[in-house]
Amino acid sequence: MLTSRRSILTRIGPAAAIGMSSWRQSLLTAASEATASEGATRAGRHCVVLWMSGGPSQLDTFDMKPGTAVGGPLKESQTSVPGLRFSEHLPKLAKQAERLAIMRGVSTKEGDHARGTTLMHTGNPVGTSLRYPSIGSSLSKALALPGQPLPGYVSISPPPIAPQAQSPGFLGPKFAPTRVSSAINEADQNFATLRVDHLHSPLSTESPRYRKRLELWRQQQQTFLADRNVASLDAQQTTYDAAFEMLGSDAKDAFDLTNEPDRVRSAYGAGTFGQGCLMARRLIERGVPMIEVALGDGLGWDTHADNFERVKTLSRELDSGWATLMDELADRGLLESTTFLWAGEFGRTPTINRSGGRDHFPQAFTCVLAGGGIHGGQAFGATANDGAEVVEGKIECKDLMATLCAAVDVDPELENETEEGRPIKISEGIPVDNVLA
Repeated sequence: MLTSRRSILTRIGPAAAIGMSSWRQSLLTAASEATASEGATRAGRHCVVLWMSGGPSQLDTFDMKPGTAVGGPLKESQTSVPGLRFSEHLPKLAKQAERLAIMRGVSTKEGDHARGTTLMHTGNPVGTSLRYPSIGSSLSKALALPGQPLPGYVSISPPPIAPQAQSPGFLGPKFAPTRVSSAINEADQNFATLRVDHLHSPLSTESPRYRKRLELWRQQQQTFLADRNVASLDAQQTTYDAAFEMLGSDAKDAFDLTNEPDRVRSAYGAGTFGQGCLMARRLIERGVPMIEVALGDGLGWDTHADNFERVKTLSRELDSGWATLMDELADRGLLESTTFLWAGEFGRTPTINRSGGRDHFPQAFTCVLAGGGIHGGQAFGATANDGAEVVEGKIECKDLMATLCAAVDVDPELENETEEGRPIKISEGIPVDNVLA
């Protein structure tokens, strides 16, 4: 019986998914670590995007209007920075306000979930023929170091809506994120379980059977490539080699949160977001430059009804996960090299509807930058007393992306080429110097 390269690959284990599942994205992303020498100029910088799926209410979190008709019942409180106030349901973040720059003047024209998610992930126009890469793909390309066994871009519990928003676009699949999904773990009911699909091989990578199959596949692969001098096949081979390196490396233990004490896991919060923030810390410790953690399973922040109770619950989850992550990074000397962006696809209306909710509102909303490269302890921009418009410091999404780039020491005008050789800047926006350290 003839044995094909594909069948051997299948028997080796997780590599079976190559070309058939999201694992392929993981493999391709891992390859970027081995081939990203072109971007390896900013050693040790990290970026964490905290994605609020559904569009969080700025009026009930970071740009509150107490005592007005649009204010709602939630209260604000004083932070550690005199004069800077935000929701009382973010008490741990309030104690770290000197690390936060509240961007209260963000404005776009996209009030649709999918289009808004794509715009806020790319900073570029939506619906054009050019497939712009996500900011995560662009920054991981610029920040990744060669020879690292872990992927350069990891997305934890991404929302199902608009998956193309995290696409590497014209950069190609090797800069796609490795996706970490939540799963049910009957053996551990106390904490949400996160896992990379197919990461665990059915065979031990140390077993003779695994090594024999891998060696047989390598021999067939070598024969296959001998007469084929094609760039795409070379890239594919690099992908496979990097993937097998990760499988055989202890670095993949970064995804195993059971190695953490319960008291640490509890401090982050037992839910998917809290555990995702803990995983982010472990990935940063092992050199992963770009991580995204989502809060709001599905569209959790899409509060058309019962806005205030839902925002209160989500805020507490956000507060524990984000604040603990910044504290632990600071304790390890990693906060100065890690920049945060808190954002959703848009904000919510100042008007409270009949269902006690707020609807989509892209005209004037809030994002937050924090950590390394950011001059915290301030609010930049302002909205009117009725929250209906930006009256000071208005910025577009592309400006926010440019500011994020500058904070992690990546020139937003850095160009990548499309397959046709067309140079495209990471961002056409203008960095907001006031919030850069």
